[in-house]
Amino acid sequence: MKLIVITAPQFFEGEVAAIVSLFRAGLETMHLRKPKASIEETENLLRQLPAEYMQRIVTHDHFQLASAFGLKGIHLNGRNPHVPAGYTGHISCSCHSLHEVVKRKSACDYVFLSPIYDSISKEGYSPVYSCKELQEACRAGIIDSKVMALGGISREHLPEIAALGFGGAALLGDIWNRAASSIPFHFRELLSHTCNACPPPLIINS
Repeated sequence: MKLIVITAPQFFEGEVAAIVSLFRAGLETMHLRKPKASIEETENLLRQLPAEYMQRIVTHDHFQLASAFGLKGIHLNGRNPHVPAGYTGHISCSCHSLHEVVKRKSACDYVFLSPIYDSISKEGYSPVYSCKELQEACRAGIIDSKVMALGGISREHLPEIAALGFGGAALLGDIWNRAASSIPFHFRELLSHTCNACPPPLIINS
């Protein structure tokens, strides 16, 4: 099961070191999401990161940076819903309904489905799917290895996410609401709770 980390929406002191520590701890994919940042501010962050990590970064904004810095790819969302003309690289997408997953999944390398649990980073952002709905979506093949769970994800949720057939989870609040020094250790702990094979489905109370 994949673990993806989404950057905090605002820049903060020590962010570059924290991001590097996550890559060194084994993070394979980071989503660069700074919705209010200018292209110059985003470039400045990228220039401070080691070049060896560029191919692990997916940008949510300023898609021209993907080719300029050799990034892993781009992520479509409400602000940037369209693939740039001629772009043929990695694409992911935000989905906020199972219908959207069905519509968008085939054209993407993977999609985010949210919110799955009560958000840690966004107050009042609560799940809109019952456990029964998610189980049925798994049985129908809507939720599969190309769908990443997002929203309120923490360690205790990982077994349930795997049992529901998700290919992985995207983390935000559970990572950045911690002291910088503890972030890589926490991420390694999360990695230790994931596995490549999906366990037998759990019996989940709806």
